[in-house]
Amino acid sequence: MIDTHCHIDCINNIEDVITNFDGIIITSGYDDKSNLKVIELANRYDKVYGTLGIHPEEASNEYNMDIVINNLDNPKIIGIGEIGLDYHYTKDNIDKQIELFKKQLDIAQEHNLPVVVHSRDAIEDTYNVLKDYNLKGSIHCFSSSLEMARKFIKIGYKIGVGGVVTFKNGKKLREVVNGIDIKDILTETDSPYLSPEPNRGKENNPSNVYYVIKEISSIKGISEDEVKRITMKNAEDVFNKMKGNN
Repeated sequence: MIDTHCHIDCINNIEDVITNFDGIIITSGYDDKSNLKVIELANRYDKVYGTLGIHPEEASNEYNMDIVINNLDNPKIIGIGEIGLDYHYTKDNIDKQIELFKKQLDIAQEHNLPVVVHSRDAIEDTYNVLKDYNLKGSIHCFSSSLEMARKFIKIGYKIGVGGVVTFKNGKKLREVVNGIDIKDILTETDSPYLSPEPNRGKENNPSNVYYVIKEISSIKGISEDEVKRITMKNAEDVFNKMKGNN
């Protein structure tokens, strides 16, 4: 199994969670403090890889991009993220968000690294920015339409599917999973958030990616083992440095 997006720095009992997980974990930074923690965890555990980035919610705050840039040669740091656009809480700083997003996409392109993209209530702007870059990556915690999923896939991105696919109100995401090829899907948890059924409401952790795999298996009509195998290959195709280490 692979959890391609989580924040294990925010999870209780980190060591137990990592030790007991049978698979690969990619944990993403989102500010200076979490980026440093990602580096520490990736260096400490063989099964943990990291991506470094500044989240759009930090666009109006101070941040140290050198933490990102100066650690990209680390073999356990395999991408730029979590980056993107988030208009949910405020649209007052859209220009700053787009500027920060493009700055990090430039870094990813310069270093030939994939990106982990956050997009909340900003899907059109996210697409319009990404289409001007020659990059690949994950549209994490995808929440838009099948039509938009296909547009992102066409420009080189895979669709991050997490616990929402198991929710009763997750019909739209299930339609996306049904409507795209499994080679374009990445499994994730977004831990400690968005725990899937039957653990909804509890702290999420990477082991719950099993329930995401189970739901994808049901939607696609293929075995859980096949979902695990294909989505692992998908992740290796996106995160080339990880493939080189395994």
